[in-house]
Amino acid sequence: MSDLGSVAWPPEPIRTERLVLRESEARDRTAFIELLASPEVHTYLGGPQPHDELEREMPEVPEQWPGSFVVDLDGAMIGQVLLRRATEHRRPAAAGKADLGYLFLPRSWGFGYAAEACAAALDWFDGVLPGEPVVLTTQTANVGSMRLAAKLGFTEVERFEAWDAEQWLGLRAPVTPSA
Repeated sequence: MSDLGSVAWPPEPIRTERLVLRESEARDRTAFIELLASPEVHTYLGGPQPHDELEREMPEVPEQWPGSFVVDLDGAMIGQVLLRRATEHRRPAAAGKADLGYLFLPRSWGFGYAAEACAAALDWFDGVLPGEPVVLTTQTANVGSMRLAAKLGFTEVERFEAWDAEQWLGLRAPVTPSA
């Protein structure tokens, strides 16, 4: 995956009703390790990374690159929303398009934070790269992710087998800039 091209980064923090989407900071390191080492978070993502390895290798300020938003609730990281270019995607329909990804700590599940954060990130994306489509891939077994994709306006392009599971590729049509 590569960056988002000429997009100025980092943007001003994006504020929603309950959340702030912002660039990562050193204070987020522990939450990133928890997120990446969580078996629950990685149920449909090939499994968690070893905690001790993350402790050794995680930089002081993790995931600091264009398109990586920390999702902050009341001053603490609860998740991450990613928008990145799918330059090497396995599916031709997704190659070169922006790809939406998200990870949330289990204690934040079930409150609508993922929908709120992803919608805000997509609104930001539409403002900085108007007219660009966005793709999302998830396992069909991940019912919550499938519901979120539909809620965000993604429609199925195809299903395919990868990583020993059925995958779903959705597309969110480009938002046409208003005249």
